[in-house]
Amino acid sequence: MGLGLRALNRFAGLALIDRLGLRKPAEKALYHGARLGFRGAGSLARGLGATQKLLKPARLARGSSSGLFDLTPTEEQAMLRDAAASFARETLRSAAAAADAAGAAPLEVLAGINELGIAAMSIPEAFSGVGSERSAVTQVLIHEALAYGDMGLAVAGLAPSAVSTALVLWGDEAQQSAYLPAFAGEHAPVAALAVNEPQPLFDPLKPQLRARCTAEGFVLDGVKSLVPRADQAELLIVAAALDDGAPQPRPALFLVEAAGAKLRYAAEPAMGLRAASTMRVEFDAVKLPSAALLGGGDPTIYRDCIRLARLGWCALAVGTAQAALDHVIPYVNERVAFGEPISHRQSVAFAVADIAIELEGMRLATWRAASRAEQGLDFARATAIARRLCADKGMRIGSDAVQLLGGHGFVKEHPVERWYRDLRAAAVMEGVVLI
Repeated sequence: MGLGLRALNRFAGLALIDRLGLRKPAEKALYHGARLGFRGAGSLARGLGATQKLLKPARLARGSSSGLFDLTPTEEQAMLRDAAASFARETLRSAAAAADAAGAAPLEVLAGINELGIAAMSIPEAFSGVGSERSAVTQVLIHEALAYGDMGLAVAGLAPSAVSTALVLWGDEAQQSAYLPAFAGEHAPVAALAVNEPQPLFDPLKPQLRARCTAEGFVLDGVKSLVPRADQAELLIVAAALDDGAPQPRPALFLVEAAGAKLRYAAEPAMGLRAASTMRVEFDAVKLPSAALLGGGDPTIYRDCIRLARLGWCALAVGTAQAALDHVIPYVNERVAFGEPISHRQSVAFAVADIAIELEGMRLATWRAASRAEQGLDFARATAIARRLCADKGMRIGSDAVQLLGGHGFVKEHPVERWYRDLRAAAVMEGVVLI
């Protein structure tokens, strides 16, 4: 698969392709080649893995490091990013406006994201996946590429892979055996990582949803908010404060099968991410078995989950901000006022330059934090820096893009108003995505 994708990638990069007017067919070939490659590898892995019975959890190896500070994507990472970017341009971008208006993602678009094999890349071969190495940087690149098409659709499509990634990272052998094979298949279940709660100044490290210990397991009481496609989800990973008799409850993650939990749902449309169909979920004395606790309730695992989710949101913000910049530059060059393009005005040119500068800072900070996470190094500080940059500068980029388009920035004829709304999510959303 690697050799085939490498050949396609080199072919798509030839200058001759542009001269012959074959750029779009070449990009489609790269995208379909990557998709079919992952399908084939996944089928092979399923055939071999069917006879395996694990006695311990399967984990992916950590990414290797040369010891040099180099964030240049490898050739394989570049190929995967290009395949995701091609899908984002061809499919997500064209479906974004209608999905935003409808408040729901088209099923064929979600199926297309699943066919990219993003979840399978993070699942070990023992569970029918194609993963061999843990690569947070690769996931960041893919999140960024999909958000370039549309953040709301990307969130709706990536939410299930957050659950499978959490199971790979922290699930025990029984939890992995029960759920992971389904996520590696062609029809992955709808799932979500539910962390947000409907309260002001929400602190994800102090969830208000409570998990009380009982003789049979746990009982959950509380509310989660902004959960994508919650009413369709088969499996949720829920953040809760575990009350096990200790002086202070500690945050933990729980696996909740929606079918038997009798959850209550309510639509919760937000300012942005309309295509993700965000919902509120109420847990009223929901009983869970003791096996539902993920990662043994280790607070360190919970903190890592929050940080990895924040890196996912940083990547989504970078991709959306890049889309805004790429839309603004041709607009200000083509928009004529008082006999010349508005880009000739210093105030306009400087505003565009500021967007580009801040975007590069967001991207490099996110990549650096992901690189440290991938190598097993402490990435708390790097993630905090990336989160602050992407939250603050992402919102500013969205606002500046609307300003630069003037009246056109206010109407839905141009996508910048949608990107402005979506970019604000990077500052308030927790969980949902995981790299």
